Amino acid sequence: MAPRNERNDREERDDGFVDKLVHINRVAKVVKGGRRFGFAALVVVGDLKGRVGFGHGKAREVPEAIRKATEAAKRELIFVPLRDGRTLHHDVHGRHGAGKVILRTAEAGTGIIAGGPMRAVFEAVGMHDVVAKSLGSSNPYNMVRATFDALKGQMHPKDVAARRGIKYSTLQARRRDVVGAGSED
Repeated sequence: MAPRNERNDREERDDGFVDKLVHINRVAKVVKGGRRFGFAALVVVGDLKGRVGFGHGKAREVPEAIRKATEAAKRELIFVPLRDGRTLHHDVHGRHGAGKVILRTAEAGTGIIAGGPMRAVFEAVGMHDVVAKSLGSSNPYNMVRATFDALKGQMHPKDVAARRGIKYSTLQARRRDVVGAGSED
């Protein structure tokens, strides 16, 4: 059996992006001479430094569907602020259709604890430590979209400080006070 990276997804390094194949769907159209098959691909693309996107492509052959999905993903990139380049700044919920996800920050060394489609998104974004739970739909399209919904809600502490009209250092000092108070039990 092939290792996880070779078995389940495809990595290609060109112009700094890594693409991961999340799902391929085969559909059949019945015509006079028999069946005509088509393929739909779901791909996640990221630069391992916080930029990530996903795309959907359809074609008669698998490689063409993957190419279309990759191009669509590169057009729809979002930026996700990471704490220490490895995890989220705060816990967040996401939802799309019947798919719901919960993303939680994690200590260094935890790794990516997430199921299939969410794992591909976290690997492409360059996240190393995160705990995620998928609730509701197990449809890969809804799971990926719900994950992106959650990641769009992620805010950097500097943005939070600017919105509140306080200094970043004040916000960080409050955070250290809260974290320190919680561990004195």
